[in-house]
Amino acid sequence: MTDKPNRLGEYLRARRELVTPEQAGLTDVGGRRVPGLRREEVAMLAGISVDYYLRLERGRDRNPSAQVLESIARVLQLDDEHVAYLLSLASDKPRRPRRRPREETVPASTVELLPTLPHPAFVEGRYFDVLAANAAATALSPRLAVGRNQLLDVFLDPAEQGLHLDWDGTARCYVASLRQAVGTDTDDQRFIELVGELSVASPRFRDLWHRHDVANQRVTPVLFDHPQVGQLRVHRQRLAISGTDGITLVIYHADAGSADAEKLALLGSSALTPAPRPDGTTRADSAAHPSS
Repeated sequence: MTDKPNRLGEYLRARRELVTPEQAGLTDVGGRRVPGLRREEVAMLAGISVDYYLRLERGRDRNPSAQVLESIARVLQLDDEHVAYLLSLASDKPRRPRRRPREETVPASTVELLPTLPHPAFVEGRYFDVLAANAAATALSPRLAVGRNQLLDVFLDPAEQGLHLDWDGTARCYVASLRQAVGTDTDDQRFIELVGELSVASPRFRDLWHRHDVANQRVTPVLFDHPQVGQLRVHRQRLAISGTDGITLVIYHADAGSADAEKLALLGSSALTPAPRPDGTTRADSAAHPSS
């Protein structure tokens, strides 16, 4: 036996529990003590022995062939992203020593770019930390400010939850994107602390994390219910920043000429003239500065 984490077995078990007998083309005769498919059903449908499949789930065999995994993936009805993730879990890579938390630094050129953009824009770290933001982004959501973490806000901040019309869809997207971004690099201390805090504080996060969903964020509509301008539909565009390790520029924009675009413009114009603080700075000044 080995003391290495059994990520492959955890993933197979989690995904097996999400497939019903009806979805797999089986007749459910009742009397099931576990959700989803039984181990012997997965083995039968994948064309492998029950004993071998049991060894995979229990971590006794960690080097199955791609052909075996693809057969299991077919039974578990995994899409291309989940199949790629499954194959990555089975690759025999040497375990790297635990590293110190990575310092995520925003290039100066990106910081200078943010205030010139006409749309809400901010810089996002690998774990969805807000590293820099323009005033329009903070006007869209006060939580889009340096030092905040979007995962913590989406799951734990009622004000941020109320901002999203499809909160559960947003939550699912963030969790699947986090698992995709981290991959098998789960010894990262920042990842451990973030998942631990969310797992303790949010039952919904625990449920979604247990599903083992993986997905890249795509350019899809995001629905907001803003306290100042009401409901608006925008697109979330993520652009990789060259020369960095997983840091991205995120821009919210609406369809040209739409009422949503007018609402974003209204938020942007109000953000250009923020009220001064007692120390003489403004929200726009602090929002555009990267974290140190």
